[in-house]
Amino acid sequence: MADDYRDVNRANWDERAPAHIDSPGYAVDKFRADPEFISDVVRFDLPLLGSVAGLRGVHLQCHIGTDTISLARLGAHMTGLDFSGVAIAEAQKLATELGHDVKFVEAELYEATAVLPPHSFDLVFTGIGAIGWLPDIKKWASVVSGLLAPDGRLFIREGHPVLWSLGDRTDGVLAIEHPYFEHEEPTVWDEPGTYVETDTEFAHTVTHEWNHGMGEIITALLEAGLTITGFVEHDSVPWEAIDDQMELLPNGEWRLRDRPHRLPHTYTLQAIKQG
Repeated sequence: MADDYRDVNRANWDERAPAHIDSPGYAVDKFRADPEFISDVVRFDLPLLGSVAGLRGVHLQCHIGTDTISLARLGAHMTGLDFSGVAIAEAQKLATELGHDVKFVEAELYEATAVLPPHSFDLVFTGIGAIGWLPDIKKWASVVSGLLAPDGRLFIREGHPVLWSLGDRTDGVLAIEHPYFEHEEPTVWDEPGTYVETDTEFAHTVTHEWNHGMGEIITALLEAGLTITGFVEHDSVPWEAIDDQMELLPNGEWRLRDRPHRLPHTYTLQAIKQG
């Protein structure tokens, strides 16, 4: 790669952060209006996530912190980490405004154990659209293991690698056109917009991304010393992932309109680091 993927992606996310704060897609006004409001993403997670009250949690790749704040509202003692200084500043400003004692740290994901106390978190949380920005899933799993305290738990809900591998079609066909497995070179995108409603025109539109197959993710966690305790695939996703082929569900998720059982949209994976 001619440019370091971190610099390219950071420029993109630095621009997105203020636009996302102002977009209705992140529901910041609802956070301000209702002290019990939590994000739709975390609300979806609740049946599998269970109680987080009193847990020491870290949200990796937390962006502007709405999911991090949601976990704090559920009683967890939260830290958020992200590589975008602009996003971290927005997240800290929002948490302070809302009166939540959440610490936000600016750092690369792979440097997390150097800036956060290792082996000290009961919960590592990773949300939708995070790990695809990382080139090496084994290094990610090592970081997760390095952050977790004995008997600590990883909770990740992510876009399914099958979904990420689909191409853009206008004929309704679901076709695998992008890599499913991790490989060294990224998939390079140049897209003018973002995934939520905004009038912002972005100057930095290029991103470098990687897919990671389910077997690669699970194997990386096992090799990092974690025990898989749960794996569920879902038939919905929190945004309109396939243009003109999805329907909006009452819970705010989107699902393939035609025979949604054909496609794993997202998955939830849980793992524990044995004491």
